[in-house]
Amino acid sequence: QVQLVESGGGLVQAGGSLRLSCAASGSIGFISAMRWHRQAPGKQRELVASITFNGIPNYADSVKGRFTISRDNAKNTVYLQLSSLKPEDTAVYYCSMALYSTNGLSEYWGQGTQVTVSS
Repeated sequence: QVQLVESGGGLVQAGGSLRLSCAASGSIGFISAMRWHRQAPGKQRELVASITFNGIPNYADSVKGRFTISRDNAKNTVYLQLSSLKPEDTAVYYCSMALYSTNGLSEYWGQGTQVTVSS
Protein backbone atom coordinates (compact mmCIF):
# COMPACT_ATOMS: atom_id res chain seq x y z
CA GLN A 1 0.00 0.00 0.00
CA VAL A 2 1.40 3.37 -1.06
CA GLN A 3 0.14 6.70 0.22
CA LEU A 4 0.99 10.26 -0.75
CA VAL A 5 0.25 12.89 1.86
CA GLU A 6 0.35 16.57 0.97
CA SER A 7 0.66 19.57 3.23
CA GLY A 8 1.36 23.28 3.09
CA GLY A 9 -1.64 24.77 1.33
CA GLY A 10 -3.52 27.76 2.63
CA LEU A 11 -4.66 31.31 2.08
CA VAL A 12 -2.11 33.91 1.05
CA GLN A 13 -2.17 37.42 -0.38
CA ALA A 14 -1.05 38.15 -3.91
CA GLY A 15 2.72 38.42 -4.03
CA GLY A 16 3.13 36.03 -1.13
CA SER A 17 4.69 32.60 -0.89
CA LEU A 18 3.82 29.07 0.16
CA ARG A 19 5.68 25.79 0.28
CA LEU A 20 3.89 22.57 -0.49
CA SER A 21 5.17 19.16 0.54
CA CYS A 22 4.19 15.69 -0.55
CA ALA A 23 5.57 12.61 1.18
CA ALA A 24 5.18 9.03 -0.01
CA SER A 25 5.00 6.10 2.37
CA GLY A 26 4.41 2.38 2.15
CA SER A 27 5.98 -0.36 0.07
CA ILE A 28 8.10 1.84 -2.20
CA GLY A 29 10.86 0.41 -4.33
CA PHE A 30 11.94 3.32 -6.48
CA ILE A 31 10.44 6.69 -7.36
CA SER A 32 11.01 7.98 -10.85
CA ALA A 33 9.33 11.27 -11.75
CA MET A 34 7.60 13.46 -9.20
CA ARG A 35 5.02 15.98 -10.35
CA TRP A 36 2.76 18.76 -9.17
CA HIS A 37 -0.55 19.47 -10.85
CA ARG A 38 -3.35 21.91 -10.14
CA GLN A 39 -7.01 22.22 -10.88
CA ALA A 40 -8.88 25.49 -10.62
CA PRO A 41 -12.68 25.60 -10.38
CA GLY A 42 -14.26 24.92 -13.74
CA LYS A 43 -10.93 24.15 -15.40
CA GLN A 44 -9.05 21.01 -16.37
CA ARG A 45 -6.23 19.72 -14.25
CA GLU A 46 -2.88 20.95 -15.53
CA LEU A 47 0.70 19.88 -14.97
CA VAL A 48 2.56 22.61 -13.12
CA ALA A 49 6.01 21.15 -12.59
CA SER A 50 7.89 17.89 -12.70
CA ILE A 51 11.29 16.66 -11.57
CA THR A 52 13.29 13.62 -12.56
CA PHE A 53 15.04 11.26 -10.15
CA ASN A 54 18.28 13.14 -10.83
CA GLY A 55 16.69 16.47 -10.03
CA ILE A 56 16.06 17.91 -13.48
CA PRO A 57 13.01 20.17 -13.28
CA ASN A 58 10.48 21.23 -15.85
CA TYR A 59 7.80 23.91 -15.49
CA ALA A 60 4.65 25.10 -17.15
CA ASP A 61 5.15 28.47 -18.80
CA SER A 62 2.63 30.04 -16.45
CA VAL A 63 4.78 29.37 -13.38
CA LYS A 64 8.34 29.61 -14.71
CA GLY A 65 10.46 31.90 -12.59
CA ARG A 66 7.93 31.87 -9.73
CA PHE A 67 7.64 28.22 -8.65
CA THR A 68 10.46 25.86 -7.75
CA ILE A 69 10.16 22.10 -7.54
CA SER A 70 12.63 20.04 -5.55
CA ARG A 71 12.84 16.58 -4.07
CA ASP A 72 14.47 14.66 -1.24
CA ASN A 73 14.95 11.08 -2.38
CA ALA A 74 15.94 9.90 1.09
CA LYS A 75 12.59 11.10 2.41
CA ASN A 76 10.51 10.16 -0.66
CA THR A 77 9.29 13.74 -0.65
CA VAL A 78 8.69 16.38 -3.28
CA TYR A 79 8.33 20.09 -2.60
CA LEU A 80 6.87 23.00 -4.50
CA GLN A 81 7.92 26.50 -3.50
CA LEU A 82 5.32 28.97 -4.73
CA SER A 83 6.45 32.60 -4.88
CA SER A 84 5.08 35.83 -6.32
CA LEU A 85 1.66 34.25 -6.15
CA LYS A 86 -1.18 35.59 -8.24
CA PRO A 87 -4.94 35.17 -7.81
CA GLU A 88 -4.95 32.97 -10.91
CA ASP A 89 -2.74 30.48 -9.03
CA THR A 90 -5.74 29.65 -6.85
CA ALA A 91 -6.44 25.94 -7.25
CA VAL A 92 -6.28 22.56 -5.61
CA TYR A 93 -2.71 21.34 -5.97
CA TYR A 94 -2.03 17.62 -6.37
CA CYS A 95 1.22 15.75 -6.29
CA SER A 96 1.83 12.54 -8.17
CA MET A 97 4.71 10.11 -8.30
CA ALA A 98 5.66 7.44 -10.80
CA LEU A 99 6.97 4.73 -8.56
CA TYR A 100 7.78 1.06 -8.41
CA SER A 101 6.11 -0.90 -5.66
CA THR A 102 5.18 -4.53 -5.12
CA ASN A 103 2.51 -3.89 -7.79
CA GLY A 104 5.00 -2.76 -10.39
CA LEU A 105 5.23 0.75 -11.91
CA SER A 106 2.23 2.96 -11.25
CA GLU A 107 1.33 6.62 -10.88
CA TYR A 108 0.16 7.49 -7.40
CA TRP A 109 -1.66 10.68 -6.41
CA GLY A 110 -2.04 12.75 -3.31
CA GLN A 111 -5.38 13.92 -1.97
CA GLY A 112 -4.85 17.55 -2.96
CA THR A 113 -4.25 20.70 -0.98
CA GLN A 114 -6.06 24.00 -1.49
CA VAL A 115 -4.10 27.12 -2.36
CA THR A 116 -6.07 30.36 -2.35
CA VAL A 117 -4.49 33.65 -3.39
CA SER A 118 -6.38 36.80 -2.54
CA SER A 119 -5.98 40.03 -4.47
